[in-house]
Amino acid sequence: MKQRLLLLLLPLLMVQLGLSAQNITVKGNVVDAAGEPVIGASIVVVGNATVGVITDYNGNFVLEAPASAKELDVSYIGMVSKRVPITRGTTMKIVLDEDTKALDEVIVVGYGTQKKSDITGSVASVDKARLEKLPVSNVLQALQGATAGLTVTQSSSIPGEAPDFQIRAKNSINASSVPYVVVDGVPINKTGGSLADIVSSDIESIEILKDASATAIYGTNGANGVILITTKHGKSEAPKVKYSGYTGWETFTQKLPFCDGNQMIQRYKDYVAQNPGESMYSENVKYANEAENYAAGIQNDWVYDLASQTGTVTDQNVSVSGGSDKARYFISGDYMDQTGVLKGFNYQRYSLRTNIDVDVTDYLTIGTNTYIAAHNRDGGRVNFLNAEAMSPWGKVYEDDGAYTHYPMYSESLWANPLLGLTKDAERRQWNVSLNGFATVDFGKMWSPLQGLSYKFNAGYSFAPKRNAYYSGAGAYDENGTGEIFNSETQTYTLENILSYIRDWGKSHFEFTGLYAATNKKYLESDAKGVSFINDDLKFYSLGAAETASVSSYADLYTSLSQMARVNYSFDSRYLFTFTVRRDGSSVFGQDKKYGVFPSVALGWNIARESFMEPTKDWLNDLKLRVSYGMTGNEAISVYTTLVKMTTAKYAMGGSNVVGLYPDSQMGNNELSWETTRTFNFGLDAGLWNNRVTASMDIYKNNTNGLLLRRNLPKLSGYSSVYANMGSTEGNGIELSISSKNIVTRDFTWSTNFVFDHSRSIITDLYGDGKDDLGNRWFIGQPIGVIYDYDMVGIWQEDEIAAGKHLDWDPQAQPGDVKLADISGPDGVPDGKIDDNDRHVKGQTTPKWTAGLTNTLTYKGFTLSFFFQTVQGIMKNNSLLSTASDECGRRNMTTVVGYWTPENKSNEFRSLTKTSNKHNYGFAENASYTRLKDVTLSYTLPKNVVQACKLTDVLVYASGRNLLTWTQWTGWDPEARQIARGSSSSNSYGNSVSWEDNYPMTKSFTLGLNVTF
Repeated sequence: MKQRLLLLLLPLLMVQLGLSAQNITVKGNVVDAAGEPVIGASIVVVGNATVGVITDYNGNFVLEAPASAKELDVSYIGMVSKRVPITRGTTMKIVLDEDTKALDEVIVVGYGTQKKSDITGSVASVDKARLEKLPVSNVLQALQGATAGLTVTQSSSIPGEAPDFQIRAKNSINASSVPYVVVDGVPINKTGGSLADIVSSDIESIEILKDASATAIYGTNGANGVILITTKHGKSEAPKVKYSGYTGWETFTQKLPFCDGNQMIQRYKDYVAQNPGESMYSENVKYANEAENYAAGIQNDWVYDLASQTGTVTDQNVSVSGGSDKARYFISGDYMDQTGVLKGFNYQRYSLRTNIDVDVTDYLTIGTNTYIAAHNRDGGRVNFLNAEAMSPWGKVYEDDGAYTHYPMYSESLWANPLLGLTKDAERRQWNVSLNGFATVDFGKMWSPLQGLSYKFNAGYSFAPKRNAYYSGAGAYDENGTGEIFNSETQTYTLENILSYIRDWGKSHFEFTGLYAATNKKYLESDAKGVSFINDDLKFYSLGAAETASVSSYADLYTSLSQMARVNYSFDSRYLFTFTVRRDGSSVFGQDKKYGVFPSVALGWNIARESFMEPTKDWLNDLKLRVSYGMTGNEAISVYTTLVKMTTAKYAMGGSNVVGLYPDSQMGNNELSWETTRTFNFGLDAGLWNNRVTASMDIYKNNTNGLLLRRNLPKLSGYSSVYANMGSTEGNGIELSISSKNIVTRDFTWSTNFVFDHSRSIITDLYGDGKDDLGNRWFIGQPIGVIYDYDMVGIWQEDEIAAGKHLDWDPQAQPGDVKLADISGPDGVPDGKIDDNDRHVKGQTTPKWTAGLTNTLTYKGFTLSFFFQTVQGIMKNNSLLSTASDECGRRNMTTVVGYWTPENKSNEFRSLTKTSNKHNYGFAENASYTRLKDVTLSYTLPKNVVQACKLTDVLVYASGRNLLTWTQWTGWDPEARQIARGSSSSNSYGNSVSWEDNYPMTKSFTLGLNVTF
């Protein structure tokens, strides 16, 4: 009986013994350096990533591991990962040390680097992952809403167009507020180049310098903040080839509905009924050119069929990097091709970059950072403003196939929007940047000079530009008109940088000295011809025109700078920075060319004090920063201080004689620097082993001696003059919070939040305490404001019949805009609507912005989605103002209705030509919240990649501008507002025209990154 039982149990025993032979039980406890348990630490068997656990609330773990297992990989966010040998039969004690890498991270601060823990100024770094996984044509698009203190406005989706950007509050009224952009130590925005020249995948790091302590090292150039970009360099390793590419398509962020044929007919009839003297061509169409299509029942979709298309975009980038112990290289080539959603809007970019570093000796290193970028925006373009105006019954083609000149003739206000496609146009731009450097380490030449080094930078940039066009018979230019505009900018930059770094015990000392010079020459020429014998020669023979004209212009800008910076820290606890820079600029008067700009900053790493020991288990970083400094702004044109003369041709003695007369702008030899004094208070913190990190900055700016353009009486013979007068005050708060919410072996969830509130107001203008109504400048108000009436509804027939308008707006008619009469005593209406009823309604820049990024990973998958919000901004809505009351003579989106005696709208006015008698601007809240980016990526497993003889493979899908929440009426609150035929300036002072009326787009892309 016992033998039978043993035979029955033997298989079970064998199975059990087999299992025991295959697995072992490993127990352990994970603590930090202070002996506190580490909760949620990842424990993985080395060589078998599928076997692992995480520690419990007490830091304990129990793991069933294969018998062959030898080591465990123990890791936790904010701590140094550790490999430990497995100890059997006992509870393992594992101690993880704090990872100080985040604090010791090296940050580029201009003319050198610093440890992140030692920085005293306000400096923000951009997550490099955003640049690698966001398919953007301009690096600024990847920064929008992702960094506190940097405002990026993508006011147009025109292919190749760079966004507007600004760091912190705007300080100046007339002078430029564009930040200084430095790439590999060489400025680009003073060389004729732009950030569009820089390929995102070539960038290694981006730092944003915001307060005076951080920017003072660049003197006048840093008045509006500094963006430092460092491109990738090779490493001493085997050659590595990387391919990055994506392709995708674009469409409108939203498609506004426009009137169909029947709605257009009703609009015409209502317009004629409300405007005596207006008539219809026939019973159902207003214009003769509509009759044919109406009779045939043919309707045209001018906006979404004839003028637009599905946009496409592709970018292909290949880079090669590597090197030996003595030489390193990085070579990158990139090609981008983008076709816009509007026909004729195309963009191509070709770029080549080579970065080379060579250690000639152990003390001498030389290198180059060079790149070539070529931009092509050729082609005739549709006029989207005119496309929006076209009637569905409008005639597209003549009988001979040519475009109809005026599709709604006899209405000649809007030409055929497709006529621009017949024009020959070239828009070419290049940037050739050749930069070299040499670094000498004197300490390796002679040991007593340990820490002393010298670096010489030399940069040359050549940025030519060419615009040419020809308009001929196809565009109903019967005479033919051609023009060629050429310009070029040549810039030389020389920098001598002396550095000394020394440590004595716990003291760390750094000195940086600079002597630099810049020379920039700009040259342009313009040739134009009118009336050609035929269209064959286009713009290639302008001399063949009956009437030809030429003009040219040149200017020269030079600067000379000296700078000294001292950094001192004791035990990495007490930090001190002092900077002084002296700048000389040729734009100012003879005795006003030089300015001196000092700054000082203090830092205290409180968390490193002994009295903070009790908080070490949850507070591992706490730093206080305080800075104060002065910067200067020279952002005006050259020769502004001079009395200039203009040439003109006069008829004298039967021939043309060239004469001179004074320029309209008076010179001012006393013109000097616009200066800004900035106080900044900052606080940085890291909690729970840097699982949560936060940074806060509070700042205040005072700008005096504004470079203000003041209007002059015509009797003076001049129209304006620049003078140092007026002042502004800016303040704001910036907050950045990053958290690792969930961290497990297979799943992580992290969040990044940024918040920025800023305000800049005018505190003085001309010294008399008075506002400048003509320029809309008001003391105590922001620099850019909406100054207008309050609209309180639409006048209704019963109100007019009852005479309610007589003591309010006596000229009002039914359907007119009803405005608030607030100018009487105590707010009681005074019986008239006039300028006194206008007031400041809002500001044209945001009161606050925020961005929220969530990133979730599961094994090889990563999902990232980014929300951006812009609040407290107001704009005049040109769609509601309907281009000077033309809404009854043109097509219009049905989102905007209109008043009729039957449809008693209290929101939209009538089609009467005088329904907006007081030229109300129709300002609206332009705030919005947008789902800006969504990216899903997958990194192939290492074993699969290695089997294919590759290093890394990542595939991703991305969408941009997917959803928008706003109260704005029309296309998009971020887009520029341009009325028909107008040319104006946006809030950043950039000139805009009808070609800038381009709808905002959303895009969908598929990308692939492969490293060989």
